[in-house]
Amino acid sequence: MAREKLQTLSEPMYYILLALLEERCGVDIMQKVEEISKGRIRVGPGTSYALLDKFLKENMIKETKVEGRKRSYIITEYGKELLEKEYERLCQMMEEGKELLGK
Repeated sequence: MAREKLQTLSEPMYYILLALLEERCGVDIMQKVEEISKGRIRVGPGTSYALLDKFLKENMIKETKVEGRKRSYIITEYGKELLEKEYERLCQMMEEGKELLGK
């Protein structure tokens, strides 16, 4: 199971999966990650395509279109479940930090 293997998602993983809530090709994914993170996270082609390959193998995303070298992807239901669990984990971390930091 991918969740056991990955345990938690890195920031690039999290943002790539967010970007794939809509069908996108590799270049569009990289641009969307930068847009979602307001420029804080930039994912290069090497990282992006390595993660996409990992996500495909774990059935977290699926390939939707191939036009020459251009491939498009979208998140699967399983991928959404993992993304939602990660979101909940991050929210819990925020709440715990908030309590201890007195924010």
